[in-house]
Amino acid sequence: MSDLAQYLRELTTLLVPLLLTITCHEAAHGLAAHWLGDPTAKLAGRITLNPARHLDPFGFLIMLVPPHIGWARPVPVDTRYFKNPRTGMFLVALAGPAANAIVAALCAALFHSLINMPVEDPNGLAMRVLVPLVTMAEAGVYVSLLIGAFNLLPIPPLDGSSILARLLPERLAWRFLDLGRYGVLFIIALLIISNFAGISLFGAVLFPVVDAAAQLLGMPMLSNL
Repeated sequence: MSDLAQYLRELTTLLVPLLLTITCHEAAHGLAAHWLGDPTAKLAGRITLNPARHLDPFGFLIMLVPPHIGWARPVPVDTRYFKNPRTGMFLVALAGPAANAIVAALCAALFHSLINMPVEDPNGLAMRVLVPLVTMAEAGVYVSLLIGAFNLLPIPPLDGSSILARLLPERLAWRFLDLGRYGVLFIIALLIISNFAGISLFGAVLFPVVDAAAQLLGMPMLSNL
């Protein structure tokens, strides 16, 4: 298989799960904020499963390049609408990874249903349709778990920072969250430094979490794929 064919196959397998996961993650933030009294996300059209409403153009382009790690536009949230701003942000932040867990569970259920589906002709049309669906469902589990676990890292502006901030004294919490303006640069620097140091941030921190969650869903471990 040529490099281009391999790239296109990999891209088509991952793109649908990536778009689904990112869309559900961001829509969940907006829906949680709406339930808590903040209409900002709804007015901005962000409580939707239309990926185009959530994608960041540059983040989407990065998504097309291996290792296919992109990002979406943050959902606008106005904490002034919340009765308790800190608790409100905690719940809104938690909604994103929670949505990822739900998507992962649904993809796992689809995966197990498809692989147990009887197929009479292994070379027939049903098999040619079934194999890509199984592959995408499997990818959906790991993509959802990885994005959820990554967002739980306590680094502003990731969701984990808002969750951690709820446990900090109020003044310290707002100072901590204010570091979010430098968060993307910090994450990039962390990835570069860990790469030079021969330490994989994903391998050391995220993969064990993903492996444990995947096993609960009856999926093979990442290290065995």
